[in-house]
Amino acid sequence: MAKQFLLSNLIAAITFCCVVLAFEPSPLQDFCVADPASPARVNGLACKDLKSVKADDFFFGGLHLAGNTTNAVGSKVTPVNVAQIPGLNTLGISLVRVDYAPWGINPPHTHPRATEILTVLEGTLQVGFVTSSPENRHITKVLKKGDAFVFPIGLVHYQHNVGYGNAVAIAALSSQNPGVIGMANAVFGSDPAIATDVLAKAFQVDESVAALMQSKF
Repeated sequence: MAKQFLLSNLIAAITFCCVVLAFEPSPLQDFCVADPASPARVNGLACKDLKSVKADDFFFGGLHLAGNTTNAVGSKVTPVNVAQIPGLNTLGISLVRVDYAPWGINPPHTHPRATEILTVLEGTLQVGFVTSSPENRHITKVLKKGDAFVFPIGLVHYQHNVGYGNAVAIAALSSQNPGVIGMANAVFGSDPAIATDVLAKAFQVDESVAALMQSKF
């Protein structure tokens, strides 16, 4: 009986350790300013020499400037992640500014490495995300100035300006490099392309429709 108890405890401890080790560890130094030129291959970017670190490694200017929304979707995302601020490397946080033309959208997409919390600065946005299969539940809400909304990590989400004027939002993400996968771009604009017959069967449309969609991307 004692052996079974010890074995159960050992299995539980191993399981707990494996779960804990599955998460990115906390930084072991004050900061690790990214060095994109380094040949080192790590989960993230290698650190530059501390002697060469400067204030600009932690700085980004221009978030007060409106993005150009004269495009097919009527929105512009201005990212502020490790690519723009090298000092964000290993710190697990970033943000974006999103500008929306009247009735513009930030199309359905996912962030594979981050949860997002979005705050509306100006305008009115309908936002939503879809839960995983098999439920595929659409959770949506209309936000006004000062409202905030959370998009859980990895789930498909979007924003739609439902007002007659421009809208602006700021979003924080729980990764210095959250990544973004646009649903339409990924499916219809992959390189090399997904076979048309596969897309036709997946979306239950004629192959000519699938081919037309691919031509758009």
